[in-house]
Amino acid sequence: MFASLFSMYAVPALSGENQKLPSMSPYAIACAVGGGLIFAEAALLKILRRERTAWMELVFNLNSGHIVMWAFRGVEIAAYAAVFRHLNLHSVDRLPRAAQWIFGLFAWDFCFYWRHRAHHRLGLLWAVHVVHHQGERFNLSLCNRNSWYASLTDFPFSGVLAVLGLPLDVYVTVSSFHYAIQFFNHCGLIQSAGVLDRFLVTPRHHRVHHRAEPQFFNRNFGGSFLLWDKLFGTFAQTTDHADARYGVDGIANSRNPLRASHEPLLHCVGGSWPNGSFSPPQQMNSTFVALRGLLLYGLLICWLDTQQGVHSNPHWLLMVCSLTGTIALGAHCDGERWGTLGWSALAIAMPALLASDRAASGTVPTVLLVLFAMHGIFGMIQFARIAPSASRLPPR
Repeated sequence: MFASLFSMYAVPALSGENQKLPSMSPYAIACAVGGGLIFAEAALLKILRRERTAWMELVFNLNSGHIVMWAFRGVEIAAYAAVFRHLNLHSVDRLPRAAQWIFGLFAWDFCFYWRHRAHHRLGLLWAVHVVHHQGERFNLSLCNRNSWYASLTDFPFSGVLAVLGLPLDVYVTVSSFHYAIQFFNHCGLIQSAGVLDRFLVTPRHHRVHHRAEPQFFNRNFGGSFLLWDKLFGTFAQTTDHADARYGVDGIANSRNPLRASHEPLLHCVGGSWPNGSFSPPQQMNSTFVALRGLLLYGLLICWLDTQQGVHSNPHWLLMVCSLTGTIALGAHCDGERWGTLGWSALAIAMPALLASDRAASGTVPTVLLVLFAMHGIFGMIQFARIAPSASRLPPR
């Protein structure tokens, strides 16, 4: 299935080569390490700068794209592989291997620059990209904040590399490397990266891109190298971030990934989300919201760990439970009563639903499912105690 195409270890298998798979998927490892760094940064920001952690936003950032975006990342790689096989001009794959890597390193980032710039200029692409910009705090978790469909918008720009003949393994590895740099350039702890500020897109430069002020919003489109912004006249620099505002004015900032990924698309075609405003819950224990979000992120890692080969089992039930959990928790954070009840019912039912799934049979998945059930029971108690909110927030 397309979900099995995530891992760079699957690339040789696509070419018919034998490859010994690692004991743990590299993408699962990357997500686990990234999640740890996100929570470590939140702790350091609180200790060093007295910044309050906005748990509902951080949890949404972690789980916004979730399994759907990863699945579409598989579609992107599969499409690239198909174009490389059938429409290849062999301009790059005839070069020495070192030249292929150097070309891929710069060419992928060049394609990303124009993809990113188009996302800010074209209405339909902006409706996908706006989810990333709605984050109101600049930190590592913001890198994870994406529409479900973000990966699908990559291929129209990077697919040209397949036509030119950039090998699939180079494409996957180079893109993963650049995504790692983009994770770094969302770091809220770093004000200046020293000499790196001269040629890389560092947090100092990328903060400018995320600012809500009009003079900064359409600047610094680059992903890794400053070269493209300077070459095409979109570079802006400022050291004054003390009073910076982040986010997008005039758009409701839902915590439900289902709504967040689709409401801008509906607006793009003249539609609107049903019951177009949402209510804050009267009481919200941020600690439990954080723990629930962490459990869902852990479930995502468990699922990614199963996707290591072309013929991997997609584990549909695990996918559905994980995705449904993000929607229910998001609705709960939006103040929807059904979200609180739905989260609790799903969390309690998960151990029974996934009992026959081998992906949930290990020690870590078992512990996660027990914790899900415990939080589901707590959620039921919370649902019984908290009255529905009668107030409504107007869209920002």
